[in-house]
Amino acid sequence: MSNARGLLASKVIELTPFVDPDARQVHGRHRAEHAGSIRWTRSTPVTSQESRPVVQPPHWLHDADVLPRHEFLRCVHREMRRSERSGAALSLVLYTHKENQSRDHQDVDELMEVLLGSKRETDVLGDVGLGSIAMLCPDTDAEGAQGLVRKIEARANASAFETVSATYPNDLFEDLAEGGATPPSSHEVFFRTVPQSPGIGGAVKRFADVAGSLIALCLLAPLMLIVAVAVAITSSGPIIFRQTRVGKGGVPFTFYKFRSMVTHSDDSVHREFVTKLIKSGDGTHTLAGSGQAPFKLQSDPRITRVGRFIRKTSIDELPQLFNVLKGDMSLVGPRPPIPYEAAQYQAWHLRRVLAIKPGITGLWQVEGRSRVTFNDMVRMDLRYIRDRSLALDLKILLRTVAVVLRCDGAR
Repeated sequence: MSNARGLLASKVIELTPFVDPDARQVHGRHRAEHAGSIRWTRSTPVTSQESRPVVQPPHWLHDADVLPRHEFLRCVHREMRRSERSGAALSLVLYTHKENQSRDHQDVDELMEVLLGSKRETDVLGDVGLGSIAMLCPDTDAEGAQGLVRKIEARANASAFETVSATYPNDLFEDLAEGGATPPSSHEVFFRTVPQSPGIGGAVKRFADVAGSLIALCLLAPLMLIVAVAVAITSSGPIIFRQTRVGKGGVPFTFYKFRSMVTHSDDSVHREFVTKLIKSGDGTHTLAGSGQAPFKLQSDPRITRVGRFIRKTSIDELPQLFNVLKGDMSLVGPRPPIPYEAAQYQAWHLRRVLAIKPGITGLWQVEGRSRVTFNDMVRMDLRYIRDRSLALDLKILLRTVAVVLRCDGAR
């Protein structure tokens, strides 16, 4: 083995990722997936892809214990869902060859030998392409992942690599599970683990929120006046319902809605429903044999006749425009949970309320509303947090108008 490795080292001076058009000829499951994987090339200049002399790749690239990119990413997605359901810890260690160092194949070969010798039967090792190798470690917390990193560093030349360890929930898992073309660098991962201001800029989003709220209030003022009168004359109690909700960073705020329920109603029914809904996760917790997975109670006895109409048409949400003007909420964002809802959250659920302000509408309202499971709703919110932009906000607002006019998914 050492003689063969030395012979290979004398002919190869750099490791460069490229898309191999002949990857289809690779045997078995490596056939297509190594098209974006690590390849070993001579330094001899070539004039065409056909004349490129390719040296045999290292033995570990075809090792049964090293998954190709597509299988590894599928495994990441599966283990994420398993962790969400069971609450078990899940960690991942990512090694990326440093751009500013000579890509000596011996560094990579040595690292792979150590990783293969260190992995447990339950660990999953994968080549994720573009000079990156990852090990997925189920039932391993952050401390265990750091212990693995130290063990690898003691046995291999890890200084030639950027090393990132992450414990779910973390954006690195979402990026890999969705098959991102380029694994993020350590700088990007550590930067993103801290809640950031919206990508469109906090000041721009705030300006859009204030301007949009003022325009909406001016246009909808007659309708809001009619609803206020209807609520006042059909049931006793305040016109505006005030409730404590959890905002950005877990800070509570007072949330406004048109009152749609009788006053002094018991919330134990809703508490029980929410608890079952959240604990069901990806299950189909339903009521009244509906066959759906609603996020709102059906046939809630506490709702008044006017309340049923304004809920179905989402008119009861209009006072939240004042929450936006106050700065507690945004026009677009995750829905703010009630404190007893947030108390039932798993750790990864909390990401939907920590990073950005809650919103009047969001991806869940226009794509899932009352038809998806709770975990799917959280995933939609996390997708919005990751991809948010001014264009996406505008698209969601326009789709919200269409959804409201159709009374789609409202309860």
